[in-house]
Amino acid sequence: AADQYRERRDALAAEYGYTARIRDEDDALVLYPDEWMDDGTVQLDRVEDTDRAVEVSLSGPGDADRYREVAAYNEAVAEEVAEREAEVHARTAETFAAFMSNHYVRPVDDATPEMRAEFREEYLVRNGWPTDEQLAAVDESLSVIESVAADVEGPAEADTPDADAHDDGS
Repeated sequence: AADQYRERRDALAAEYGYTARIRDEDDALVLYPDEWMDDGTVQLDRVEDTDRAVEVSLSGPGDADRYREVAAYNEAVAEEVAEREAEVHARTAETFAAFMSNHYVRPVDDATPEMRAEFREEYLVRNGWPTDEQLAAVDESLSVIESVAADVEGPAEADTPDADAHDDGS
C-alpha cells in the first residue's frame, strides 16, 4: 500500500511539473519544480524563486484542513511587513510565512520558541538563501513580524462544539 501511495504521489507531482522527495531528517515532503532538478539533485543555479518549492511536515502539529486559511493569513502578514518595514524584514517575513504555513500550518504569531529556533538555525539558512544582513537581523525581523501580525486580522478559529453549546438563541 505504501508503494502505491508513493507512486500515486509521484505521478500527481509530475503531472504538475514537480518532483517529490521525503527529507528524512525532519520528516518533510518537499516538492521541487522539475526544471530545478538534474539526476535527482536540485541545481541551485536554476533556482530563481524559492517560493515555487513546497514543504509540508509529515509529522508536525497543525490543522491541515485549515492550510489555505492559515497560509493566506501568513502571506497577508508578510505583505504588511513589506509595506511598513525595511526590505531585510520583508524578505525574512516572506520566508517565515512559508515556513509556518508549510511546516506547521500555524499562524506566524503562534510560533513557539522552538519553532522560531528551528526557523532561525535550520530553515532560513537552508531554504531562504538569506543575505548576511538578513542573518544579522533575524531576531529583530521575528519581533517585527509578531508586532505587525497584531494589526492583521487572524484566521478564524475552527468551529468547536463548545462555541455552539453556549448559544441558546436568546
